[in-house]
Amino acid sequence: MIHPYDNESQTRWDHGDFKVQLNAANSTRPIGYCDGTEADMAELRERASTEGADEVRIQKKLLKTGREVWTLG
Repeated sequence: MIHPYDNESQTRWDHGDFKVQLNAANSTRPIGYCDGTEADMAELRERASTEGADEVRIQKKLLKTGREVWTLG
């Protein structure tokens, strides 16, 4: 499940409750957070399709903490 960015989800990210932070390529503020499961990937593909994109391009960066930052573009 993808959790949209808000104060509560940011706090949960800060406490390590999420494994993945989702960013847009042209924004410094996160889009949201998820756990990086296949269901999350399917939801991202579905959202992209709904918005008219043919494919989802994701650049994944592994952090020292073991969590990841995915930049969507």
